[in-house]
Amino acid sequence: MISTRKISALAISALLVLGLAGAAAQEAFTPPSTPEEAVRMRVATMRENGALLRTAGMLTGAEAVAAARTILDNYAELPDLFPEGSTAGSDALPTIWQDWASFAAIIEAGRSAAEAALAAAEAGDIAGYNSELGTVMRTCGQCHQQFRS
Repeated sequence: MISTRKISALAISALLVLGLAGAAAQEAFTPPSTPEEAVRMRVATMRENGALLRTAGMLTGAEAVAAARTILDNYAELPDLFPEGSTAGSDALPTIWQDWASFAAIIEAGRSAAEAALAAAEAGDIAGYNSELGTVMRTCGQCHQQFRS
């Protein structure tokens, strides 16, 4: 009998494969053109990262690589999803723009950890992959604690 955890991991893996196929068919990332669009895009990105991070530690092989690549791509786009003043309908605090250097440093730490997680996943280093995912999750928490209401 397959456990619920394994079924969830398989379902996430299938979604990742479908998402990657869809992403490959799409154009390159286009920054938002309005503050409202920025909020919608970053909420979707954060939800995607949260869903991936909840199950990514159970993944191996190509599924781990796909998860890490998606997280890395999302982190690379994050600065563009926070144009100044895009707080309406958002939990983002104005301190993001008042202390952009600290905000950007947290994002860079997460991006760097996601890049290391991808490299570990590609090398088949599951312990390294999981360690770097932990670092990514800590940067999420740090940012939310400091810059989210």
